[in-house]
Amino acid sequence: MITALEQYDPQIYELIRQEKARQSGSIRLIPSENYVSRAVMEASGSCLTNKYSEGYPGRRYYEGQQVTDLIEKMAQQRAKKLFKADHANVQPYSGSVANWAAYLALAKQGDTIMGLSLPHGGHLTHGWKVSVTSKIFKSVQYTVRPDTGRLDYNQIEELAKKHKPKIIISGATAYPREIDFEIFGRIAKDVGAYHLSDIAHIAGLVVAGIHKSPVPYSDIVSTTTHKTLRGPRGGMLLCKAEHAENVDKAVFPGLQGGPHMHTLTAVAVALAEADTPEFIAYAKQIVKNAKALAEKLLEYGFNLSSGGTDNHLILIDLRNKKVPGKKLSKALDRARIVTNYNTTPLDPAHPANPTGLRIGTPAITTRGMKEEHAEQIASLINKVVENVNNESAIEEVGKEVLLLSSQFPVPEHFIIPNKNNPGTPHTSDTLTPWLF
Repeated sequence: MITALEQYDPQIYELIRQEKARQSGSIRLIPSENYVSRAVMEASGSCLTNKYSEGYPGRRYYEGQQVTDLIEKMAQQRAKKLFKADHANVQPYSGSVANWAAYLALAKQGDTIMGLSLPHGGHLTHGWKVSVTSKIFKSVQYTVRPDTGRLDYNQIEELAKKHKPKIIISGATAYPREIDFEIFGRIAKDVGAYHLSDIAHIAGLVVAGIHKSPVPYSDIVSTTTHKTLRGPRGGMLLCKAEHAENVDKAVFPGLQGGPHMHTLTAVAVALAEADTPEFIAYAKQIVKNAKALAEKLLEYGFNLSSGGTDNHLILIDLRNKKVPGKKLSKALDRARIVTNYNTTPLDPAHPANPTGLRIGTPAITTRGMKEEHAEQIASLINKVVENVNNESAIEEVGKEVLLLSSQFPVPEHFIIPNKNNPGTPHTSDTLTPWLF
């Protein structure tokens, strides 16, 4: 059967086919990447892409919202249930937009925000100097301890007392340890600040109960809907009831027009998938795989930031291996191991060519790999490091990667149908059958 895309645009069809083969035939270790289920992908590519839905359920600026209102309400309910939050906004186009909306809901131009420095694991939107967040707001940046690579809560408290920020941001994009959101909440309360937690990377671990939830200790929690949560590319905000109105106004009309209803619908499906015992088992395995990968890398003499990991990601300082991060990441890519070069704390190199490498385990875990396979991957990484200038050796590693990948096909379905009602996800809310 020739698909409509293949018939109408064979060039794009072929490129998509090639990308699918690349994702299937490689070991994907970028911590922010994962695989979505067939159900999520079908929702994302559904007729909902045709619909504009400016506003919120029951308060739209376009007609024809009989179905979209039901879908968005369902997504909101599922998010609130999973994260035990008072309010959920599922409209942000991305995690960056979600962070911006949180700032707009809690602060005004010129106020001070305080977040983790980018070279120490923070995100651009946490007030880093090249981000517009540092131009609209005054930015104070805290760091990790140079001797341990871990957050220094005493330093954070001292900075907060000194600068009296309007918002203190907890969360990271390249920090391999668990974050104590309760301490952040206390510090924020003591200095009269709001507490915003960015859990874009660890949302799946929070849902599974592996990491403590920031919801009880935060005014607003922002997250992406992909990464460990394993949904489509989007953003989400969770907040206390007192901030609900300001959060909604900050998203629309403050920053966005109509939500991307096809993505929002796919988020709803992903949230249903996350409300299952299978998802909890997957999230636990992510951490087991990351710890096994880290321990084996340490055995090979790799220097890991903070000495290991508590979550899904590992940050490698390659200075003792005398291989720049960019050079290694490109060599690994030729060996079918997909990573990203990254700055490390106190990195002396330029961010465009840093000394670090960032890797993670969500995607390999989704494919069914376990600790022994993570250890095998560490061996393959070590081979590439030892032969970074030897293309024939890198090609041989690529063959090993292809063999390993072939044993773990990309899954299309993540949940087991409810035995009492085949085809229904394990979730307590009521589904409208004709929507799915």
